[in-house]
Amino acid sequence: MANIFQRIIQVSRILVGLLFILSGLIKANDTLGFSYKLDEYFGVFNIPWMSAISWPLATLMCVLEMLLGFMLLMGARLKFTLRMLLALCIFFGFLTWYSAYFEVVKECGCFGDAIKLSPWQSFYKDMILLVLILLLLIGKKHILPIFGEAAEKIILLLVVVACLAFPLYTYNYLPVVDFRDYAIGKNIPEQMKGVPDQLKFMYVLKDKKTGEQKEYDGWPVDWDKKYDYITNRPIVIKKGIEAKIKDLSVSRVPDGADYTEEILKYSGYNFILVAYDLDRSSDKNMGRINDLAALCIKDSIPFICLTASPAENIDAFKKKNNNIFDFYNSDGTVLKTMIRSNPGLILLKGGTVINQWHYNTIPSYNDVKVKYFNSKTGA
Repeated sequence: MANIFQRIIQVSRILVGLLFILSGLIKANDTLGFSYKLDEYFGVFNIPWMSAISWPLATLMCVLEMLLGFMLLMGARLKFTLRMLLALCIFFGFLTWYSAYFEVVKECGCFGDAIKLSPWQSFYKDMILLVLILLLLIGKKHILPIFGEAAEKIILLLVVVACLAFPLYTYNYLPVVDFRDYAIGKNIPEQMKGVPDQLKFMYVLKDKKTGEQKEYDGWPVDWDKKYDYITNRPIVIKKGIEAKIKDLSVSRVPDGADYTEEILKYSGYNFILVAYDLDRSSDKNMGRINDLAALCIKDSIPFICLTASPAENIDAFKKKNNNIFDFYNSDGTVLKTMIRSNPGLILLKGGTVINQWHYNTIPSYNDVKVKYFNSKTGA
């Protein structure tokens, strides 16, 4: 019996450790996206001022998850590790329960865009984790350190550096693995299509003579002579497929004319600079962006900017940065999803995402021309 319990402890140790590493690693791959999810929670709890530190907090949580996962697998600082894991599990469990019960956040963000869980699914996952962590606390004497004290310190230092370096890299460039619906290779118009539910209608009719109401799965013969129509209700026979991209629309500033199809289905190459909030947009490489845009426009390659900012902010931004390209409006949440950079650059061809660049890595026009426009597969 004791051997069985020891095996349960070791299996629980591996499962909990790997799950925390995986959770932290996926979020560290996209800390900016995770910070947007934290902003949702800050809004729910009426503490919007916390948004000022949402990215540092998101990064800290990712690093902590990964570090604690490694420490558990190593058997390092066991008392501290298990207490911190327990605290995190209770904290996340409360958040997911609150989200699920009050229906305030539809997706928990525990595994980013890689594995989308509903709040209830995430809550049940946290409760299973809680049981496993409690088991580990009970049987912690069976968890022995893998390394000696000196080696453990060195390995932990390397783990801390790696856990910090990864989210800093993805924040300053782009996610290493892109799980979003706007990833390179995805066709945006196709992602906007869905399949509607297949429905069957039930009809409630009232007998004209007796006044009796009855539900039918079709229209009876000569129904209008015998019955009065009351109402109907649909039954889903076959569930449809929701569009992966639902809320993307593009309107011209300032008249609001819809240009969604014209821009997204343009057959050739076209650039979209995405800056969801111009007031928060970095101008670090705006000169490089302007040079690229000017040469694109000269060669008749469309170059526009999508933003959620109002017309007056756009005018001020264009004047400050000497932009010659046109600005269009779209939903801010959608723009945050399109690319994890403010601003970020997207190259499309026929609505397919060919490449993306963080504002730290804006390419030169010559590089783009050689790689894409003059290539054998280019337009």
